[in-house]
This record gives sequence, structure tokens and C-alpha cells, in this order.
Amino acid sequence: MNIRSSGVLLHITSLPSRFGIGDLGPAAYDFADFLRSHGQLYWQFLPTTPTTEIMGNSPYASWSAFAGNPLFISPEMMVEDGIITWEEVRDAPQGHEGHVNYGAVEIYKAHLLRLAYARKQKSLNTCPRFAVFKENHAHWLRDYARFVTIMDEYPGKIWSQWPDPLKYRERDALIQWDHAHRDAIEYEEYVQYIFFSQWRRLRLYCNRNGLNLIGDIPIYVTHHSADVWTSPHLFKLDGNGEPTHVGGVPPDYFSATGQRWGNPVFNWDAMRHENFEWWVRRMRHNIALVDKIRLDHFRGFAGYWEIPASETTAINGRWIDAPGMELFRIFTLRLGILPIIAEDLGVITADVRELKQQFSLPGMKILQFGFGGDLTQNPDTPFHHEPHCVLYTGTHDNSTVKGWYATEAGDQGRNNLHEFVGQCTDIDNVHITFLRLAMQSVANTVIFPVQDIIGLDNAARMNTPSTANGNWEWRMTKDQQHHPMFRKLSQLTGLFGRWT
Repeated sequence: MNIRSSGVLLHITSLPSRFGIGDLGPAAYDFADFLRSHGQLYWQFLPTTPTTEIMGNSPYASWSAFAGNPLFISPEMMVEDGIITWEEVRDAPQGHEGHVNYGAVEIYKAHLLRLAYARKQKSLNTCPRFAVFKENHAHWLRDYARFVTIMDEYPGKIWSQWPDPLKYRERDALIQWDHAHRDAIEYEEYVQYIFFSQWRRLRLYCNRNGLNLIGDIPIYVTHHSADVWTSPHLFKLDGNGEPTHVGGVPPDYFSATGQRWGNPVFNWDAMRHENFEWWVRRMRHNIALVDKIRLDHFRGFAGYWEIPASETTAINGRWIDAPGMELFRIFTLRLGILPIIAEDLGVITADVRELKQQFSLPGMKILQFGFGGDLTQNPDTPFHHEPHCVLYTGTHDNSTVKGWYATEAGDQGRNNLHEFVGQCTDIDNVHITFLRLAMQSVANTVIFPVQDIIGLDNAARMNTPSTANGNWEWRMTKDQQHHPMFRKLSQLTGLFGRWT
């Protein structure tokens, strides 16, 4: 990321489509073409692992660190592949085109996928591509499929509440489960086969047309996940499989009580004993899917905020050292040059900076943070940016630029912005001001959420941290994709030397 370039942040779910949610179908290919025709080099999105309404549909809370989200599977691509018919996709979920109706979409796509499996079931045993897929993903696929089928058998119970033989993965119990639920397990494997087939085609199309994909890896995994169930020794759990300590961050910009994420923290000693093999597999898996990876909560690889599981907030946690240097050396030895963007927001200490610099990883800057307090002391003020970073106007966790200007900037932030740019701006054109500021930055790479390009307010916000409802639902409409501001983006891309 050492050339001047730019890109757009839009999650897969936020693509327009007629199926209630964005997916890997024609709208994704159209958006890829659209980005390249406007001079953009990068398309960034959020984690692509399975989500659930129980966990608020958050892409950062999944029951697998490896599986793909079945909701992203395109019915149109399934029709093109001859595994369902146009007649069968006709009754798509209805609802507001600017929002995702997760419940309705989940029922609809599960119905289509079961139709496809019923049609292909007898031939799967002789399908070489399916066999190769299962072999290539053997380190996670079967256990993921088992996990999902057991979840279906014991709805409402997390894995640590399952009957002991399954909870503790006794060999005979797993053999019996596989035999009794052979079709259900194969169905889950087939769903993943379809997802990764569609993903591979989209990625190949993007790369052939000069567009790079930026993915996202959360540092932690969810307690109720196939990953923790399969390898409980790699996490800080008690004898019953319950977390003894969970992850989060101390009080900060986003929350006066911090953020208690609830994810079990890693048992780094056990990870080290296995030469960090779990993390190597996870990183290799994602490198095969995308061109760059935003590594969420990067500072947690130098030191992390550990909260006793009994605490209800993140206030009473403590900082614990993490073996980031060891881990990233292993990454480099096993995987080569690391295509990582370090999400180094929040409390950044010398060890975090050293880890980032040791492996030449670009960090992140958020333009919204650049106008608070004394600009000469604010590390996020644009004149403190460095070329080797990725600059965002905002992320999925921020207000939109318009929302920031209206509700968070305050008089001081607005006045600082006006003084910095040498003129007054207002709610109607602040997003244009931010586009120009980012484009003219020394940062080699700048990324814009679509909401900030077309100037949407906080009604289009993707996520509000520490809230449970109403997040991850925003979608771009077809009309918005052709908003005049995209022409402005294209113009600024060329003007400031970022057209690639």
C-alpha cells in the first residue's frame, strides 16, 4: 500500500439486491465494475463469517472464524449454476430496500439451499470438486458442520450446556453423531462449498479487473463457536467450558464504561506450545480469500484488556502482555509478507508501535478524530498523518461524517475544522470537505464508507458500539449507487494522484 490510492468501504450485506440483503451475485460484480470505472483500487468490507440474530447480526460475533456466511450466497448465481430455478427464487423477501430484514432473509435462503442440496445430494459422493473442497478445508469444515447440527438439536443452548459426551467431544459420541446426522452434516458442508465457490469467482473477477479486496479479521472469536468448542484449551475457560476472563477495551471515546465484548481471551501459553498453529491456519485461510486484511484490535497482540467474566462492564479489567512479536515472526516465516492493515485505534503504547513498525504494517487514522482539542497535540490531525497509513473518514463504528458534524463534533470540533480548511462549512457540504481533506492527505491509502461519499446522516450508520439493536442493517439502494457524488469522488481521485 505504498502507492497513492483510494477505495470504498461497503459491506456485502449493504449491496443492493432484490433478495432482501446484499450478496455475491450480479450487484457485487456491478459494484466492482463501478469502483474501477471511478478509479478506485480497493473494496473493503466487514467480516464474512456467519451471523445470527441472537448475536445482533454482528459480523464480529460468529460461531466460526473460518466458515462463510450463507446469507451472502446469491440465488441468481445458483440459478446460473443450474442448482435451482428462476421459478424457485421468485418469492424473495419483501421489505424496505434500504435495510436488511435478517429473519426473513435467513428463512428464504435456507429454503433455497435445501432445495439445491436435495437436488444434488445423490451426486455429491462422485463430485470431485466437492471432494477437493472438503479436503482443502478439512481442518475446520467437519467440526463446523457438526457444531451447527448440534446447535439445531439443542436450540437455545450454548455448547458448554450440551450433554457431556458432545460438550467434551468424546470420540464415540462424535462418531455416533456423524452417523446419525450424516445428511445434515453434508448439507452444511455443501452450503459452505457453494459460498466459497461463489466467493472464489467474485475475487477472481475483481483481481482480473484490477480491484483489490480488503477483508477484516476480528482478533477474538465468540465463546459459542465451533472454534472454542473444538479447541477449548486455547482459551481461558474453566472446567465446565465457561470463560474465566473475557476481552474488551477500557473506557474510551466510544463508552464511559468501556466495552465488554464477552469473547473468551486466548490462552497464549497453549497457543505458543502449539507454535501458534491455530492462528497460522486462520491467517492463511483469510489470505486465500482477500488481498489485504484489516486486523481488528491490533493492539491486543501487544497487550490486551482482560476482564473477569463475572464483571458486567469493562471498567475493572487489567492489561495483560501478549506474544505479538513471536506470533508475527511465525506468520512471516510461514506465510511471507503480511498483507495486513493494523487497526491501531484506541490506547496505543510503545509496544504496539514497535510491533507495527517491526513488521512494516500500515496503521489506521480516522479523519473524524482529527479536529478535537489542540490540533498541534492531536495525533489524528491531518498534518500529523504519515504516508504509511490507511486514512478513513470514519469506520463502521463511527457516526457518518454528517452525523459527526451534527452530534459529536461540538462547537470546538466544528470551529477547528473551519479554521483548518480556512472557510466555514455546514451540514450540507461537510462530507465534501472531508473527501477533499482525505484525498489530499499524505496517507498512501484512503478509504471512504459509501455513506460519507454520498453524504448520509446517522440514519445510515452501520453500528453504534455497546448497543444491541438496529445495527448492521443499512443498505445502499440502486439509486444511491448512481449518486452524483460518485462523479465527485472520481474527479478528486484523479486530481490528487490516486487514480490507479
